[in-house]
Amino acid sequence: MDQTPTALFDSYEQDFRHIINSISDKLEGSGKNLLGEQRKAALRKVEIELDEADDIVSQLEVEIQGIPQSVKAPYLARLKQAKADLTKYKKLSKDLHSQAARSDLLGPYRSGITSSDDPYGEQSDRTRLLKGTEVLNDGSRRIAESTNLALQTEEEGADILRTLRGQREQIENSRNMLQTADTHIERASGTIKKMIRQASKQRWLLSAIGVFFVVLVLTILYFKLVR
Repeated sequence: MDQTPTALFDSYEQDFRHIINSISDKLEGSGKNLLGEQRKAALRKVEIELDEADDIVSQLEVEIQGIPQSVKAPYLARLKQAKADLTKYKKLSKDLHSQAARSDLLGPYRSGITSSDDPYGEQSDRTRLLKGTEVLNDGSRRIAESTNLALQTEEEGADILRTLRGQREQIENSRNMLQTADTHIERASGTIKKMIRQASKQRWLLSAIGVFFVVLVLTILYFKLVR
């Protein structure tokens, strides 16, 4: 199996597109006409799929760090498009959740269901409506807080990725320094070997000269003393 960075990126992107297509169908396609509990179930499924798509985008950010610069530009554009699609459907899902919650709260009033026998019915309905609006606002606030938390988590993940990239660059620089040091050591080793060979030659030469002088002195003494 091909495990190159581009192959892994392509594989993750394919999974992302499959999930995005499923989300699009539920929010904009056949799932758009669902009503009641079926619509709620579809929206819950969308939330799960959005979380999966978010995880895949994070993995794409990791994989793109290992893609060579010579072929990186188109992959950066594809990553940017994936983020844009994810943001689009997150916003659409949030809007549809709000619409569904509002419909649940206002459904009885839109249908004209009131208590005609209760003289305080209108006031009671207004109170319930105000409470329902308060609940809706509270839900919107929680969604906004969750969105902010997700954005903070995304920023922290990006910071971690930048830190890892810096550490990888440091490791690569250290490796290059070690390779340079190895080259210098090899050169120095060659120079030392040459010096050793030259010293050995000089030692043999000096030994030969010494032997020559000894023989010369002995020869001179022989001729002086014997003859």
